[in-house]
Amino acid sequence: MTDGSRSDVGRWGGSSWQPSVTPSPEPEPDTRSRGSGRSFWARCCSCCSCRGGADDDWGPEPAGPRGSGSRGSGRPGSRGSRGSGRPGSRGSGVNAAGDGVVRDGMLVVTGVDLMSGRSDQNRREHHTEDYEYDDLIIRRGQPFLVTVSLSRPYSSSDRMALELLIGANPEIGKGTHVIIPVGKGGSGGWKAQVIKSNGQHVDLKVHVSANAIVGKFRFTVRTRTDAGEFQLPFDPRNEIYILFNPWCSDDPVYVEHESWRQEYVLNESGRIYYGTEAQIGERTWNYGQFDHGVLDACLYILDRRGMPYAGRGDPVSVSRVISAMVNSLDDNGVLIGNWSGDYSRGTNPSAWVGSVEILLSYLRTGYSVPYGQCWVFAGVTTTVLRCLGIATRTVTNYNSAHDTDTSLTMDIYFDENMKPLEHLNRDSVWNFHVWNDCWMRRSDLQSGFDGWQVVDATPQETSSGIFCCGPCSVESIKNGLVYMKYDTPFIFAEVNSDKVYWQRQDDGSFKIVYVEEKAIGTLICTKAVGSNMREDITHIYKHPEGSDAERKAVETAAAHGSKPNIYSNRDSAEDVSVQVEAQDAVMGQDLVVNVVLTNRGSSRRTVKLHLYLSVTFYTGVTGPVFKDSKKEVALSPGSSERVALPVAYSEYRPHLVDQGAMLLNVSGHVKENGQVIAKQHTFRLRTPDLSLTVLGAAVVGQETEVQIIFRNPLPVTLTKVVFRLEGSGLQRPKVLNVGDIGGNETVTLRQTFVPVRPGRRQLIASLDSPQLSQVHGVIEVDVAPASGGNFFSGNRGSSRSGENVPMALRGEA
Repeated sequence: MTDGSRSDVGRWGGSSWQPSVTPSPEPEPDTRSRGSGRSFWARCCSCCSCRGGADDDWGPEPAGPRGSGSRGSGRPGSRGSRGSGRPGSRGSGVNAAGDGVVRDGMLVVTGVDLMSGRSDQNRREHHTEDYEYDDLIIRRGQPFLVTVSLSRPYSSSDRMALELLIGANPEIGKGTHVIIPVGKGGSGGWKAQVIKSNGQHVDLKVHVSANAIVGKFRFTVRTRTDAGEFQLPFDPRNEIYILFNPWCSDDPVYVEHESWRQEYVLNESGRIYYGTEAQIGERTWNYGQFDHGVLDACLYILDRRGMPYAGRGDPVSVSRVISAMVNSLDDNGVLIGNWSGDYSRGTNPSAWVGSVEILLSYLRTGYSVPYGQCWVFAGVTTTVLRCLGIATRTVTNYNSAHDTDTSLTMDIYFDENMKPLEHLNRDSVWNFHVWNDCWMRRSDLQSGFDGWQVVDATPQETSSGIFCCGPCSVESIKNGLVYMKYDTPFIFAEVNSDKVYWQRQDDGSFKIVYVEEKAIGTLICTKAVGSNMREDITHIYKHPEGSDAERKAVETAAAHGSKPNIYSNRDSAEDVSVQVEAQDAVMGQDLVVNVVLTNRGSSRRTVKLHLYLSVTFYTGVTGPVFKDSKKEVALSPGSSERVALPVAYSEYRPHLVDQGAMLLNVSGHVKENGQVIAKQHTFRLRTPDLSLTVLGAAVVGQETEVQIIFRNPLPVTLTKVVFRLEGSGLQRPKVLNVGDIGGNETVTLRQTFVPVRPGRRQLIASLDSPQLSQVHGVIEVDVAPASGGNFFSGNRGSSRSGENVPMALRGEA
């Protein structure tokens, strides 16, 4: 792809759904099949098509609940008792005449038991028992059990069929209206068999197609006898959620390793890495994909995009739509991006501790949530894709390039004296950037590109006019195959481009004076499987730096860029090397930055050195230079010299921006041979952690207390301090306003929570104020089951916002 455009967004790319003030409900569905004018039985069963007399089409079905993601029954807290859906329950029947009269001899369905309880066999075998729902949640490609209760014993002459419908206009041909005749082979992998008939109760095993649409289906049962036909009325308590299935080898999202499935599908928390390669920071993120309401929010996202139901069985299409919808640009998606430093109209991105609060707010209000940056977009994307059943992980790329001109290189321009020309430097290198890998087969590509696929929901550049990115095969990135869909050129440049330094000449033209080949994508990492360790996955994205394969990949990719001949003219007289060392400093302290020059040649060298220090956002956008230094350094052959640049807190404090990062530009030249010295080095100031302690044992359904201790590292007062507390199975998102904290003051806060699910869980907290952000803490909590034997608590925990809380203890450091 040489024209700079990015790959096609899909056939529904232009169908963005614009919200009203509050989301409008879908129209009531017309559940009659549009497939043909033949009767229900003629359509689902060939042996019934020859029967006459009563083969007229079924009458109008009763108005049912809205489809997947509708804003009616899908909302948290709207579920009623499931009692009426159990055997023995019954409602108004529907016969062929549509008059609701139940005639003698008709086989009436009096109830169904979907065995949807969290500890029931269906939920356990489908690995969905942790979803905080009482509905049946299953994964496609494997069977589930259902018991149908009838008005009389079931006989071999009776005919029964199950139906699943999704969307406002279900159609058999599009897979949105599924008919499964009991005891007969279904179509497309659907099948239902009688495994036991006991009096008026019939136990069925229902096989779900491995290519089924993912979403929330309405469910009903139809019967037919010589006396007439009967349909069980639609009941929202009998709705069925169908998800992708990484346990099924026929599903494109199949994952072979169980340890991977446990980590990338079922783990409700994880680590997200930030900072710089030399100063890696990590924070715990609550994905919360099983929390009540999150699954409805994920399906609502697909609805808001206007994605056709028929496309919702394809993980490539679904992941691409999610990458577009997690950001708000174009389509009023989940999160509003903000890199300005002013978050007064929303939440500082650094203050979020998980995805649940964000997704539930979007579901509840229909409005995009302020604010997000790359790790927030990626954390929410992990939640959504794991919730839908796609194995997903959150990935951090250090020194991540943002290529704005499709040259597939990072171009930095300097004047004749090697001072940066900021008005020309449109490409940027982010200290770190966070995106997602998701696992799937790519039947839309040639063989060899299955496995991990990059999706990136951070809105950086458009793809065919839409702010989305991926899925892009990691294998295509590794080999520089930038013509592969989707968006490979942009992602390749993020991880494996070169940093090219251009100097303005006397005639106004620019010349390449230095190419830094190991400056981009220096470390790519994610949380390791089964532990909280960091795993280096750079090798799956790129060949070893400097190897023939790596150079071939870079130059192959660059040949498809806007500057295909960039490597044909470059100088290489380089015998003086430069290295930058920044001490591990804490916010509020003085620091020293050292530049080490080494003469690797056999002759004496004299270096004229210029140092420029500025603060920088993690996106590579820099502030004005607030300190500089110029020195001339003499180097004997084989020697090294260290140039120190001390920086006081009083010097950098007025200029600090998000993440507490600084950028040192090193430039200069060697007098003897004209070698150009050019290097950029980013470092950050560390922030303190919150200390969390659980006071007492944690038991499902019983109140537990946690203590949070924080010491202000700054000599100034922190104002408008806000704590956040969240943990899946422990505490719904809670926001606590605690007022001001004095300079160097230590404070203690105590809060109670009620665990709702047993097992090892993580409680996560954050602190935010205008003066200090990026402060987090986490503690693992082992929760015991309730003593009464109840594995789950019916209390889902409280979710409070803006609660004013006094400090338990205060003291000076």
